[in-house]
Amino acid sequence: MKYIGSHVSISKGILSAIEHSYNLKSTAIGLFIKNPLRWKISNITQKMIKDFKKICKKYNYLPKQILPHSGFLINLGHPNPIFLNKSRDSLIEEVIRCQELGLKYLNFHPGSYLNKISKRKCLELISDSINFILKKTEKVILVIENTAGQGTNLGYNFDQLSIIINKVKNKERIGICLDTCHLFAAGYDLRTKENYIKTFNSFDERIGFNYLKGLHLNDSKNILGSRKDRHENLGLGYIGKNCFKWMMQDLRFENIPIILETINKNLWLEEISWLQSKVTF
Repeated sequence: MKYIGSHVSISKGILSAIEHSYNLKSTAIGLFIKNPLRWKISNITQKMIKDFKKICKKYNYLPKQILPHSGFLINLGHPNPIFLNKSRDSLIEEVIRCQELGLKYLNFHPGSYLNKISKRKCLELISDSINFILKKTEKVILVIENTAGQGTNLGYNFDQLSIIINKVKNKERIGICLDTCHLFAAGYDLRTKENYIKTFNSFDERIGFNYLKGLHLNDSKNILGSRKDRHENLGLGYIGKNCFKWMMQDLRFENIPIILETINKNLWLEEISWLQSKVTF
């Protein structure tokens, strides 16, 4: 089963976001569970938790179909201990919120070395942070998103992601979300069938599809290897539509949330419908 949806806004509340997703005929949901540009998370009542679970049940959204995204301020490899601890505490709060809401995953960007420490040291700090957070929480799987490699962001190639995962002690609570724009910007070509096969065979060899917990489907505004994180709607960027068609026909991308983060939200209904039409099994 292919679970396909988009990253919907919570500006009108989390319940409205679920309703919006249903109106888009989505079978998957991406969303923030707090303001992504703030450290602290707002309080939640038992009624709010109950209402969230109720609306998910009403529209047949199971936890495995929902991929929450963490805040943007978090840097689990921060070279400054003050901001490192702040990042860890913030992500712990979000994991606890996901647990309260009955959610299965929490997607996050790994971290940046900020030209203050080595890349290797930063990767080790990210793993240490994940181990720390997993010890303080339960159940929710932390899902690392590959980056475009913009600036000093790490996690832009499979070797770096593998280093992080290898040092995580509880392998049952760690996973990967692959963003197609980020892959392309980092130098992984997805435009021909040969390169598509090469890219995902490499992912399987270096990391393993057993760790894949979600996808972000985005075309790229910039060329291959640009290291720029600039999303575009499907078929309107440098990747083109073939890659997304192949992914819909690829059995390795079954039973995980597949989330659009394309820039023109007015095209989401059309894009979701097109993706669903390409599923051939």
